[in-house]
Parts: sequence; structure tokens; C-alpha cells
Amino acid sequence: MTTVPIRSLTAVLDTGRTLLEPALRDAVDLHLGPEMSGIARYHFGWADAEGRPTGTWGGKMVRPTLALLSARAAGAEAAAGLPAAVAVELVHNFSLLHDDIMDGDETRRGRATAWTVFGVPSAILAGDALVTAATSVLMSAECAGARSATLALMTATQRMIDGQAADAEFERREDVTLAECVRMAGDKTGALLGSACALGADLLGAERHLVERLGAFGEHVGLAFQLVDDLLGIWGDPDQTGKQVGADLRVRKKSLPVVAALDAPGTDELHALYLRPEPLTEADVRRVTELVERAGGRDWARGEADRQIIAAKECLSAVDIPDDVRGEFQEVAGFVVGRRL
Repeated sequence: MTTVPIRSLTAVLDTGRTLLEPALRDAVDLHLGPEMSGIARYHFGWADAEGRPTGTWGGKMVRPTLALLSARAAGAEAAAGLPAAVAVELVHNFSLLHDDIMDGDETRRGRATAWTVFGVPSAILAGDALVTAATSVLMSAECAGARSATLALMTATQRMIDGQAADAEFERREDVTLAECVRMAGDKTGALLGSACALGADLLGAERHLVERLGAFGEHVGLAFQLVDDLLGIWGDPDQTGKQVGADLRVRKKSLPVVAALDAPGTDELHALYLRPEPLTEADVRRVTELVERAGGRDWARGEADRQIIAAKECLSAVDIPDDVRGEFQEVAGFVVGRRL
């Protein structure tokens, strides 16, 4: 029996980028009007604010790479999944354009964000245009599962929006439960990643069991990523995260470890400190960090991340796909989560 070698993560992502870039440029030019396509080209890094080509392109292309892998999981060449890869990347960048506005971020990938250059209304509309373009790309694909894939991506997009809305609402509430927080993270982070892992296979009309297991794999990976990200937001090394220790605590983020701790019994001091209106001092941040860990928030998040990773592996084990495709799914997912799967 011949063992097919698994390509390195760099090789997998580079292949995705090479296949995707011309198709993504074509989609932006075809489905967006002149003003919106100019903003999109700037946001993607292809052009400067005046529309002059830069010769560069930012982004890791994780989601479209997963979509291409899902086409291979269905027995096709990666290129057959290009409409799915383009569509999921358009939706992802819709979310980035809007996130930058909601968060007030002024830079992305070392450049001024689109809203600071073109204004908030134009950046919002450009994001909206990317979603409609994603729909057009999938619906115009001459594939057996074009309708199914379009519905699946739009459902994932709605879930992502619902997760973002819940996240914003949680900042105004003191009674957020752990179940609500897990559901929010699954929608905000897991929905689109799960869609990316299944979309290429769905587009090609693959059997439902394969599509569903690939989607579940991505959702588990997405939730594991959010758990790890939330842990880093409290206990991460500043040299690696680029943020202060306890950064999420300073802004009183309702992250998963914090909500797990707040849900635990005997945490009156944590409630009083974290939910009071006054700003936290540095001493308060250190105390809250200690209380969250003492209440089990850190251990719960670590354990839940491990459980999600195990569940993701089980989803891949439940489908008959080529070993090299399985291995490359695991390579990319391990990169997303920050550890090997």
C-alpha cells in the first residue's frame, strides 16, 4: 500500500492562495460596481487608496484553503471547489470590514482600515456588496450542489451575525450564562469555519454524510480556536499575543473562561470586582485573574478546548477520504487552533 505524503502547512496554504487570487480578483471585478470594487481592492491589499496596484496581498487564506480541501475530500480536484473558496473568502472579508468599524480598529495588516480611508458608510456598503457577490459566485457555478451550497453559506453567515450581536449584547449584561456564551462562540467563530470545511464538497453534490461531518469538524475546530484565544486573552505571553497580560479582563470581556468562573458557586468577590462600573486597576486585574483561575475558569477552558479537538478528530475519522486530504485538514486546523491535531 502506497502512503501519500502530507504536504507541509506552508505548501497547503500557498496552493490555496495561488488558486484563489485570480478567481477572487475576477469575482470582485465582475460582481461589484466601480466604487465598491475599489474599496474591496484596497481592503484586500491589491491597491492603495487611489486605486494604484500594490503588488501585494494580505491574509492567511485559511477558510478558502479549507473549502478547496473539502472539494478534494469529495473526490475532485481542488480547482473544482474554487467558487466555494471565493465565496467563503468574500463573506469572511465582509465580516472583517464590519468588525473594524464596530471595534474602532484603525489598522489591519499594517495598513489603515477601509473605513478610515473611505468613510464608515462606504465601508459598510462594501462589506454588504461582498456578501451579495458571494451569493452570485455560488449560484452561477455550474455544479450539482450550487443551490445547497448557497443556502448553507448564507445560513452560516446569519449565524455569524447572530453571534456577533450576542457578543455585543453580553457586554451590557451581567447575567450571561456559560451555555449562552458557548452558543455565541459557536455562532461567531465556528459557523463560518464549519461552512468552509464543507462548502466545496456541498457545491459538488457530495453525499450528505460527508458534508455534515466536514462541517462539524470545522465547527469543533472553530470553538476550540475561540477557547484558546480566550485563554491567551488572559494568560497569554505578550511577546506572542501582542497584548498585555489580562488584556481581555481590562475591557471586561465576557470570554469563556470568565463566564465559566462567574457561573461557579462561591464567586461573590469575582462578581463584585468584574461587574462593577468603575475601571479595574492593575491590582484589580491581577486579583480577577487569580479569582478566575481559582474558580476553575482556566481549567474548564483548557479541558473544553481539548474536548473540541477530540470531537473534531472523530468527525474526520467518520468519513472515508484520502489520507493526504485528512492530514492536510488536520494541518490547517492545527494552525487555526495553535496546536497540532
